[in-house]
Amino acid sequence: MNHQAQQKVKNMYQMLFELATGNLTFRLQRDTENHQLDELVVLLNTTAEKMELLISQLGYINPHYSYQNLVRATLILDNNFTIKSFSPEVPILLEYHADQLFELGFHEILARPSIPLWEVIKAATSADVKTHSTVQFLFLTSSQHLIPSFCTVSRLLYSNWIIINSITTILQDLLPEATDASNSVNNRQSDAILIQNVRTYILKNLENPLPNTNELSKMFHVNEFKLKDSFRHFFNTSIYQFYTEERLKKAQLLILQTGIPLKEIAFISGYNDYTNFYKAFKKRFNYSPSELKRENIQDKI
Repeated sequence: MNHQAQQKVKNMYQMLFELATGNLTFRLQRDTENHQLDELVVLLNTTAEKMELLISQLGYINPHYSYQNLVRATLILDNNFTIKSFSPEVPILLEYHADQLFELGFHEILARPSIPLWEVIKAATSADVKTHSTVQFLFLTSSQHLIPSFCTVSRLLYSNWIIINSITTILQDLLPEATDASNSVNNRQSDAILIQNVRTYILKNLENPLPNTNELSKMFHVNEFKLKDSFRHFFNTSIYQFYTEERLKKAQLLILQTGIPLKEIAFISGYNDYTNFYKAFKKRFNYSPSELKRENIQDKI
């Protein structure tokens, strides 16, 4: 596979990620040199278009999710592979009450395809106290949802306890529950399309100053009160708070995943003054930008 084709496949993965987080406006350029890749591009673009249209017809805006990457969960098992303790994230991930998980066999929270693999790991762990395995399990939540997760399985030193560390990715729903209490289906559709367009505009212009609500209402040909009220209905926050939150989330991601200097990230995120960015960031996340660990990156302001 040549470099251009590899990049196209990488872009497809990126689009799948965007779709998973609710961004249905993402599109791929067609590949005229590779017929098979072009078919996939058309399929992905068509799927996004149909999803966007259907959601608007139902009177809702696109689901708005954010990925919480590298969510870590830990379980401790006894020599019989029974759950004896776990970190606070485990009940949340698996949708169990804590007392329901305690004393369960580990296999009881695994989906059926992972059971044979777990039997192999159990045998290896029983035979060798120093065994250390890294595998991908498929967990089954109490509501029968599947959660794939990479796990390490090992014994604690000088102990019969078995520790399982899991690293997975979850979606966090940032929208209130949908309701049918709107005035009419037509009104829901109209409001949903309007707010979707406003949201898309904001996300595409995070590096620019946000127009005030009066200016936005003129841009989108809607009453200012209706604009503010509809946005709050769908997102449970104000337009300005949404804009600020998204700018800071973008900045946090850039800090974690790039080597761009902090002052430049502040500028990219729409802050002309680093001090203002620093204060807003620390207020939102309870730590300063420089406190974030940037792996293998020596970053100075």
